[in-house]
Amino acid sequence: MALLMIEVLRSYVTAGKLVLHDFVVMPDHIHLLLSLDQMMSVEKAMQLIKGGFSYRAKKELGYTGDVWQPGFSEVRILDRKSFLQHRKYIEQNPVKARLVDSPEKFPYSSAYFKHQKRTGAKAQNKSDVDGTAKAIP
Repeated sequence: MALLMIEVLRSYVTAGKLVLHDFVVMPDHIHLLLSLDQMMSVEKAMQLIKGGFSYRAKKELGYTGDVWQPGFSEVRILDRKSFLQHRKYIEQNPVKARLVDSPEKFPYSSAYFKHQKRTGAKAQNKSDVDGTAKAIP
């Protein structure tokens, strides 16, 4: 499901609906650091993301339960200092939860993909996670 969430986020980035600076998909929540244009409200962006993921989880994974709790929490980033603080918070979330010992080891995060790109390492294959052979883009 985490990989599907990443695919949904990428589809909206590719479509130009939003700019995704950082993300982490945790076992029971997500954190997103987004920029939106003036035509896209935060509410509309979250409706797209949550709705797009729910639709695909039901269609592609056969998931029949509720995916999201109502609403979401929003913090407006007003300056570079706040942006960098939120970026660090997002990166450190899996470390704080004791899922990994460093952010770049958590495969469902922008820190992981940035590390892969920086080091020239190949992205982890989905087969490492769920038994399929499709590579994570």
